[in-house]
Amino acid sequence: MDQLDHATRDDRRAAAEALLPELEDAGVVGVALPWVDTSGITRVKTVPLAKLPSAAAWGVGMSPVFDGFLLDDSIVAGRFAGSAIGDLRLHPDLSRLTVLAGQPGWAWAPVDRYTQAGVPHVQCSRSLLRRLVSSLAEEGYEVRGAYEVEWVVGRPDGLPDDPDAFVPALTGPAYGMTRLAEVSDYGRDLLVALEEQGVAVDQFHPEYAGGQLEISVGAQDPVGAADTALLVRNTITAISAQHGLRVSFSPKVTADGVGNGGHVHLSLWRDGENLMSGGDGTFGLPAEGEGFTAGLLAHLPGLLAVGAPSVASYLRLVPSHWAGAFAAWGLENREAALRFVTGPDGNRQHAANVEIKSVDLAANPYLLMAGCLAAGLAGVRAGSRLPDPVGVDPASLSDEGRREAGIRPLPASLEDAVRAFESDEVLTAAFGEELAATVADVRRGEIALFEGVSPEGICRAVRWRH
Repeated sequence: MDQLDHATRDDRRAAAEALLPELEDAGVVGVALPWVDTSGITRVKTVPLAKLPSAAAWGVGMSPVFDGFLLDDSIVAGRFAGSAIGDLRLHPDLSRLTVLAGQPGWAWAPVDRYTQAGVPHVQCSRSLLRRLVSSLAEEGYEVRGAYEVEWVVGRPDGLPDDPDAFVPALTGPAYGMTRLAEVSDYGRDLLVALEEQGVAVDQFHPEYAGGQLEISVGAQDPVGAADTALLVRNTITAISAQHGLRVSFSPKVTADGVGNGGHVHLSLWRDGENLMSGGDGTFGLPAEGEGFTAGLLAHLPGLLAVGAPSVASYLRLVPSHWAGAFAAWGLENREAALRFVTGPDGNRQHAANVEIKSVDLAANPYLLMAGCLAAGLAGVRAGSRLPDPVGVDPASLSDEGRREAGIRPLPASLEDAVRAFESDEVLTAAFGEELAATVADVRRGEIALFEGVSPEGICRAVRWRH
């Protein structure tokens, strides 16, 4: 994005002013302007409706210190983040302005962060994602993607002696109709709210863990997919509050439970053609689609520093838990880090995609999607090829068997993932010096925060933060 000039600012002001009557008719009195920090926490400023045109033209002030925030609101004094000096401007993207069905009186618009000089902030993850989308487009490609959102609903008061304990609000069996009956009114209100907000829901169902549910949405352009992931989570939180429920998207809610994933589905397209289907490669992969998938696989260790960014993420990312703990790919293999999905016969040209299973909802969705695009594009440019697919749980193989098959374990700790990220020249170049350094600094800040803390202590600390 170029520097904001006066003509652009005037256009943004006029566009916002044109929206005011409709928003007033909808009862909107305030507009939430959210962004996601490096640690994956959604932060926000708001403006009264009458100030939306000014915010669109000139932005809303916010300190850059939030680039150095940890999930507990402490601040890392990083190499390029954590200072109290300076100011940024939050500019709402009016194309995504949404009246919030779950929060009467409020609208919502994600922001791009600019400097006072009107240029994109070098650590703005949404601006980074836009740039990578443009890089793909310059080479004739587009990516369509979507995030799955898993969460648990708990009773609001916990236990008598521990108000912050997680007590599942649903008692029915995993994937059970009983659980859906328990959550019937809540699920109805959630689906209605998402529909009113223009979110295309593909599926909503009970999941495996206690109190766990999942929503899958339709594929969009990468920026739209990240925006929608943010909006879906906000809506879930709002509707849960209306029903007296407490919600957690944390990768690990209890140390002995199954965690929440945040799987990403991606497909590569050119001229309206899905390049994940219709080719001569394995499972019908064309060369470009294979290169894109191979790039994801090759850079997955470093990607985990943004896709599994919490110490708690590695309590979830363990073998034989459907989390994808090994760098492998396979057809509909839910134990492989990359699950290749062809879709049913007759619909493969539309449906074929690759799912990244190792990532979770502690991630900043813009940073994660940006890393995926950088990795996939590098694979396309290099003409990378995939190893043989894996048709078993990699954990069922011996160490020697995995070595022979070229299957590597993914990082088993956040520190391992950070080191992989720092040594990954594709990812660090795409992010830029300042943002790449801040990712590493914030991750190591969280590592220090939880040094010596037990798994249950970690879960308790992050449970209600994500």
